[in-house]
Amino acid sequence: MKKYFLTVFEKNGTNVLDETFEAANDEEAKKIGQVKLQEHGFEEHTHRCAAPEGHLVLFHR
Repeated sequence: MKKYFLTVFEKNGTNVLDETFEAANDEEAKKIGQVKLQEHGFEEHTHRCAAPEGHLVLFHR
């Protein structure tokens, strides 16, 4: 399992969510990240989900 990092920002740059979670691979992490965004109501906020290697799995600006 790898640790992924989900971060959400307001339009003014304020960080509103910093969360880590584990997933077996990037596809699973993408699904988990999307569910977490929906649970918190942050689908339309600027967000990113980064893999431990540094590449982005999810990104919305």
